[in-house]
Amino acid sequence: MSIIVEHEKRRHEILEKALDIFVDEGFENATFQKIADKCGITRTTLYIYFKNKREIFNFSIKQFLSVLESDIAAIRKTENISHTEKLVQVMLSIFESLEKNRLLLSVVLSYLLHIPKGDNDPDYRVRRRTLRLRHILTAMLVEGINAGEFSPRLRVKDINELLNSFLEAAIFRMVVLRRNTVDEIKDTMKLMLQSFIAENNNGV
Repeated sequence: MSIIVEHEKRRHEILEKALDIFVDEGFENATFQKIADKCGITRTTLYIYFKNKREIFNFSIKQFLSVLESDIAAIRKTENISHTEKLVQVMLSIFESLEKNRLLLSVVLSYLLHIPKGDNDPDYRVRRRTLRLRHILTAMLVEGINAGEFSPRLRVKDINELLNSFLEAAIFRMVVLRRNTVDEIKDTMKLMLQSFIAENNNGV
């Protein structure tokens, strides 16, 4: 068991240092050798943990999403708060995760901008990676409707798209515009959810 734990610990250490290479060099210019050098190991040793730089990159994204989904699951289990508040807390948790991982987001953007022509388009790749998150948000909206807190007339698909638009706007501001915070988007998101759901409940 200790061998497995040590192996995973080493993989995480490699991921942290590989991220620096991806940020400094860009995904295209980052090489397996540069990552090995950054980690202070040989390419042969690096192959024990990862097959290639794409696997390192994909594992970084998978780990990011896994932690995020775990945080969201904990919020959904919280008792004695409304479905609206749960949805707000989930969105804020996602924003916080994006802020903590802005370096990874910058690498993802660089990667998407350099996808070879004829390959899957960036929109498809992003939607495939965030499909589970979209399903979670949809499920939360449906739960609110079933509990009688949200109006049955609530257009789940449209609200889901709007919530994802907030997240995309936040990523753009952090990565492209290099804003330190996206507090304005957070405040707008909270106001939108609270007022929109209240209006639907009032029959508007």
